[in-house]
Amino acid sequence: MADRWNGPLEKVSPVKWRIPRSYKEAMRVDGVIYANDSLMQNIRQDQALEQVANVATMPGILGQAMAMPDIHWGYGAPIGGVAAFDLEEGVVSPGVTGYDINCGVRLLRTDLHESDLRGKIADLIQQIFRDVPSGVGSRGAYRVDRSELSQVLTQGAQWAIAKGYGWSDDAEHLEERGLLKGARPDKVSSRAIERGLSELGTLGSGNHFLEIQAVDEIYDPDTARRLGILEEGQIVLMIHCGSRGFGHQICTDYTGVMRQAMRQYHIHLPDEQLACAPFRSEEAQAYLGAMACAVNYAFANRQCITHSIRRAFEQVLGRDAKKLGLDIVYDVAHNIVKVEEHQVGGRSQTVCVHRKGATRAFAPGHPDLPSEYRETGQPVLVPGNMGSHSYLLVGTAKAMEETFGSTCHGAGRVLSRNQALKQTQGRNISQELAQQGIILRASNKRTVGEEAPAAYKDVTAVVDTCQAAGISRKVARMRPLGVVKG
Repeated sequence: MADRWNGPLEKVSPVKWRIPRSYKEAMRVDGVIYANDSLMQNIRQDQALEQVANVATMPGILGQAMAMPDIHWGYGAPIGGVAAFDLEEGVVSPGVTGYDINCGVRLLRTDLHESDLRGKIADLIQQIFRDVPSGVGSRGAYRVDRSELSQVLTQGAQWAIAKGYGWSDDAEHLEERGLLKGARPDKVSSRAIERGLSELGTLGSGNHFLEIQAVDEIYDPDTARRLGILEEGQIVLMIHCGSRGFGHQICTDYTGVMRQAMRQYHIHLPDEQLACAPFRSEEAQAYLGAMACAVNYAFANRQCITHSIRRAFEQVLGRDAKKLGLDIVYDVAHNIVKVEEHQVGGRSQTVCVHRKGATRAFAPGHPDLPSEYRETGQPVLVPGNMGSHSYLLVGTAKAMEETFGSTCHGAGRVLSRNQALKQTQGRNISQELAQQGIILRASNKRTVGEEAPAAYKDVTAVVDTCQAAGISRKVARMRPLGVVKG
């Protein structure tokens, strides 16, 4: 990791900090970071705050360059960053979107109680591990040819549901109903297509996981009930994965395109990893069309995994998944660009919002929410690490006012993968988790070391910071019972 950051930082509130625009001559707006004192001590240990300041120099940026409390060093822009741009003067950047396009989280609820699964968690985890291929280069059972892949890229989760890999009402509880419009398969490279043909229904590696959880605490019983969370001890499942090598290849391809475009459009930035092009340009529109393909691929991927998990529960428990109540609570995207309506300077404006390691957190009443969630606000799913709690939150009006309807997405790393491996050398992480009552299955030991709980921030501190800032609100907390890692 890079050296400690020592730039100017003004404390605005107990959970909000500002990098003043005066820090760099090229900054067009302030940088704003949501964090408590303890989290900020960790955040200053690398150059993620410098990346916030760099994003603030980008053409057409509106409001502030923002970072959530799970911020950490990323490619060009920090993970945990949010930036909105004007459609006429602003830009689009793959580096401010993220490599794993539509890396996201899906939460399934059940009618099962923890007591129903005594002695069965290990069998369920083993069956899921068999049915959902994981790890680098894993190949799934949901193979498609080039013609059908084009349907996946334009129809997203709705393609999977139509194929029988889901239930008719599944799409109602997915961000964008599992289909981002504007996908252009003709703007996707042949290399990306090759990588996408065999990866549907696979978990991948790194911090991606499948987790059986028990509801541990309910903070808002009424909202929880509306979201299908009825009692403590209720079994839920969390899926965390994205667009696999397909989306990664698209980001790689268009980062190169944008570097050339910057020279053509005479855009000068402090970090070439922020390579971008004007929103209205041919290059930006081509990227957005290709990115939408990756977004839809990820939605379809999580839908196929959902189908595999439902079948695994049926096989192990001998009961129909519908009778088990294995319904989708919600599905959120993390690394994505969206064209949305927001209030800017007191008036409604159509803007281009980049969320990189950040979750959309729309307030109650927003028309883009499912009808049954209009009174609650958008569900926000915040995974911890494989040894800690995860959280269910909802969006707020203040998020709409301050963060373009955005909040945190997870715990956020405090150790690089190499640092985590050094710290866990000689330890048996699986055994340590087993002593906590958590069953782990992973495709390789290296990933377990890289993703050890100590590699991440305290997710409770992250979530409590967002609640204190008013940009999301806690509904329930879940603890892990069994984990599948890539």
